[in-house]
Amino acid sequence: MPATDKTQQSRLLTPEELGMVVKLHRELRQWSQEQLGEISGLSTRTIQRVEDGQASSLDTRRALARAFEFEDVDALNKPFVIPTEDELKAAKENITLSALPLSTGKELAGLVEVASMDLSTPAFDLSREADERFAELVDYFREYRDCADCYSQRDKFAIYDELQEHINVLKALGVSLRYATRKIVVKGDVLDAKPLPVTLLYVVAFPLGKEPTEFATPRSMPVGW
Repeated sequence: MPATDKTQQSRLLTPEELGMVVKLHRELRQWSQEQLGEISGLSTRTIQRVEDGQASSLDTRRALARAFEFEDVDALNKPFVIPTEDELKAAKENITLSALPLSTGKELAGLVEVASMDLSTPAFDLSREADERFAELVDYFREYRDCADCYSQRDKFAIYDELQEHINVLKALGVSLRYATRKIVVKGDVLDAKPLPVTLLYVVAFPLGKEPTEFATPRSMPVGW
């Protein structure tokens, strides 16, 4: 493919690319070449040739697909969608998270209690009223997070109701909330400070009826405590 061609295309893997794919799947399973040979029914020498980027037969690729338990035994014999340079760069800079529906105040309170920080943002241009309501919701659950330990289980029902009211108002304004959680490591500015593992909560506003099943987010970003 020419270096200036930015269009994604589908094609068979080259022997060198196939070798890298096979080696990656083998190492992910922590198998030696000998173990892969035993599982696939191929000789160790054949495994070595494939990983070295030498030509392989259709039956060899099928045997490898079976060894890796691919659903399609001909997966390694079919064209792959080859990502563009821009897509590869984006994949390194971003991660994809499942966008789960957030519909109850009790659920949101539970998420806030286990998350140390959040990234809460609308994914589209909100009306002034919806924008203010969304900001009020974020402010409210951040304040609750800071003092959640002070509430008894019974007292928390008032929090659930308040959060539910915010969610209902946003829905009436055409805003649907989705959430995701992610484990991250926070590094401090102090030289000898140890990295701190924390749970990050995403609360994202989408147009009602147009909610995605997943969204991409940068690997590194500012977050709210």
